[in-house]
Amino acid sequence: MTRMQTLENNGAKTTTRSPGKRFLPLIVLLAGLTIGYLLGLHQYFSLEFLSQSRGTLRSFVAENPILAPIAFSVLYALAVAFSFPAASVLTLFAGFLFGWLLGGILVAVAATAGASAVFLAARGALSDVLTQKIGGRVSRMAKGFEEDAFNYLLVLRLAPIFPFWVVNIAPALFNVPLRTYATATFLGILPGTFAYAYLGHGLDSVLVAASEAGREVALADLVTPQLTLAFAALALVAVVPVAVKKLRRTPDA
Repeated sequence: MTRMQTLENNGAKTTTRSPGKRFLPLIVLLAGLTIGYLLGLHQYFSLEFLSQSRGTLRSFVAENPILAPIAFSVLYALAVAFSFPAASVLTLFAGFLFGWLLGGILVAVAATAGASAVFLAARGALSDVLTQKIGGRVSRMAKGFEEDAFNYLLVLRLAPIFPFWVVNIAPALFNVPLRTYATATFLGILPGTFAYAYLGHGLDSVLVAASEAGREVALADLVTPQLTLAFAALALVAVVPVAVKKLRRTPDA
């Protein structure tokens, strides 16, 4: 018995990390976001910047067919990891600079990588919060999330009801496996990614018209009600398996 207790204690010591190590990745991401805003980097993630620099950016892409996609992917992943609110605009950039197909692929891979980095950082810092701090109804919700994490995440990704960064962090509270998180994220963002990349592919004429009219292009000018309804329909389709599974588990009265 004593030996068993010793082994359990040793195992607990190896799996328990100090608060400094647990929170360090999250602190780094928050510091990066703060520094980025202080340096004014968020000003470059705008349609106004794209309108002013579209010729220079396209020349760079044409002259660097390999470096440009890699650099853009790294930039996108970092923007997502540091939680800059620029995912939609950067996806338009991708379609504008690389075309809707290549741009969509680059964004899907980079966004998944950046979101996974946020998820891992949050899970390391907040892994014990759920089990130690809450209970009751929220604990039951957490259990349901863990049992069907893939479909829950898929619905959240398909329907952009919550900000992208919120969905990146929330699953960390529910012990979702990284593979499940990354797969659901990648598949769930594909429709929206390619939709925005396609909008970006045809953005040049909109930018020119806005420039001639002396006004800035807003994201609201590009997102139509039809596009919003399409996202809602996709989310509804994705939630059907979840509802069916819940009904099967409900005991008969």
